[in-house]
Amino acid sequence: MDFDLPLDEARVYRPPLAVPDDLEEFWARTLARIGTAAPTFTRVDSGLVAVETYDVTLAGFDGDPVRAWLHLPASSLRAGPLPGVVQLQGYNGGRGLPHEHVFWALAGYAHLVVDTRGQGSGWTTGATGDPAGSGSSQPGFLTRGVEDPETYYYRRVYADAVAALEVLRGHDLVDPSRVAVAGGSQGGGISTSVAALAPSSVAAVLCDVPFLCDFRRAVAVSPAEPYGELVRYLAAHRDRVEQTFATLSYVDAAVLGRLATAPALWSVALMDLTCPPSTVFAAYNWYGGPKEIEVYEFNDHEGGEAFQQQRQLAWLPTVLGA
Repeated sequence: MDFDLPLDEARVYRPPLAVPDDLEEFWARTLARIGTAAPTFTRVDSGLVAVETYDVTLAGFDGDPVRAWLHLPASSLRAGPLPGVVQLQGYNGGRGLPHEHVFWALAGYAHLVVDTRGQGSGWTTGATGDPAGSGSSQPGFLTRGVEDPETYYYRRVYADAVAALEVLRGHDLVDPSRVAVAGGSQGGGISTSVAALAPSSVAAVLCDVPFLCDFRRAVAVSPAEPYGELVRYLAAHRDRVEQTFATLSYVDAAVLGRLATAPALWSVALMDLTCPPSTVFAAYNWYGGPKEIEVYEFNDHEGGEAFQQQRQLAWLPTVLGA
């Protein structure tokens, strides 16, 4: 970890973070703008016989439509209300094709795979646009609307994720007291923030190699994308540095995570150039709920992959109940 802190220092790294005075009021106003239209569920044939899949449209921020897949264990394989997992996507990934992300359904959970608005043209496809406008920004999503917290892109993304959580909790086949949020990279940062924004609704968090944490340090030490979008933006807009970081403080998972209460299982990769380990530990060390972290010493941003999934399969039932 030559580019970052040694592990013993990272484990105790708890930087002073700028917390906006109106953080909770801002997010209360934001979540009040989630749409009220009822979600729709349309059965689709994924070609898989052990999983039932539904095409979901739900109302996100300002009522904008957000797409998702709901995967359920086949009716012959389920009994009683199901625990649930809301899966949030990594940067520029989408919900994918109906058969792509069914891991948690195969493990016996109701599995909601949620698009990130405007994304889904990178490693998996998406079907959700972002109708809101933006001022000048770097290619990508990290600087869209960053001039002001009210217009910032991730304000809408986080609200969409909270809306998706409530949709899964409200499904007839789901036990609303046993729903987890999960994701890696961008999805990890979003999951942690959702746990902070809806603490009474989240029963557990699975957070892997999270993005969107400790922005000041991330842009100082990460040589990779997507944090490079911020570096280039600030190199051009030399007069916007402080305002940019003020906006980012409203969505920083290390800032928001202090408000979370759900048990959480984290992972970090010590050779991660995309989401530097110190930024992950910053968010982990500030996280407000019970927590554990798995450290993958020789991995880059891929993190623990199947090994971490195996750890999650064992851990989640201990929190949600078998």
